[in-house]
Amino acid sequence: MGLILSILIGLMYAAGIFLLLRRSIVKLILGIIFMGNATNLVIFVAGGLTKASPAFIEAGQTAASQQVADPLPQALILTAIVIGFAITAFALALMYRFYKITGTEDMDEIKEDSE
Repeated sequence: MGLILSILIGLMYAAGIFLLLRRSIVKLILGIIFMGNATNLVIFVAGGLTKASPAFIEAGQTAASQQVADPLPQALILTAIVIGFAITAFALALMYRFYKITGTEDMDEIKEDSE
């Protein structure tokens, strides 16, 4: 399972970098989304894939009686998903406004118009 996730993470980073290097602003935003999701998967894999119970301690005990899952990577990923969604929404709003003003979403056409 770890090998499959590692390959998937590598492919997502490669696709993200490829899209970041394109001329279109839409592809740039998609590249940022791919890179963010790949980073979330890295945190998920680094946190360890274990089959354990939730991290709850019963009343009257000071420690867990069995092996528990680490909730920190899950909390980090949840936070990263929310922040990534906000960044994506903001970038799409900026792209829409940019397209309304310039009439194009191709960055090379902007260079040609300014010269």
